[in-house]
Amino acid sequence: MGITLKTTTGKIIASVALVGTAASVAGLGTFGAFTSTTSASQAVTAGTVTIALPAAGVDNTLNVPVTGLLPGDKVEKLVKLSNTGNSDLNTVTLATDAGATASLLTTDGTNGLQLTIENCSVPWTGTAGAYACTGTQSTVLANGPIITGTAKTLANLTALAATKADNLKVTTALPASADNTFQGLTSTIGFTFTATQRTAVSK
Repeated sequence: MGITLKTTTGKIIASVALVGTAASVAGLGTFGAFTSTTSASQAVTAGTVTIALPAAGVDNTLNVPVTGLLPGDKVEKLVKLSNTGNSDLNTVTLATDAGATASLLTTDGTNGLQLTIENCSVPWTGTAGAYACTGTQSTVLANGPIITGTAKTLANLTALAATKADNLKVTTALPASADNTFQGLTSTIGFTFTATQRTAVSK
């Protein structure tokens, strides 16, 4: 009989201990903990890369048609090329194309039309055919066939810097070597200027 009482008492004590342990574990989730939070915000705006030509006028005579061109003649046109974006540029290229209007004027690389582009640090003065640079003059595109084939990289441009512009003189010439097969021919040449962004940097 004494053995039975001891055994029963032992079971009760053990049960109470287990219940007490479970209550202690459950209670861990109800205690508070120290926390701290902070935050910040960062505005990010992408830069703009924009190369532009003005509307037809004093600063853009490139769109004015040329007629009556004879062997040995040349025509000078003025155009202002501007970097109107807020980013510097790596390069500006020029591609020319005659499309469906191609003729010997644009397909004959030797006797056909030749193109030269020059830059002046100040606006050109004088009149067409005799424009003069009273500032610093530099070559942007050396003389060559008017159709560039692949795009050509233009040199000596101030417009590589954001908000800057260049005063370009575009000269189109028909070589004296052009023979009678060129008489009456016509072509329309498209000029496409393409700007590429500056080299990427870490800021």
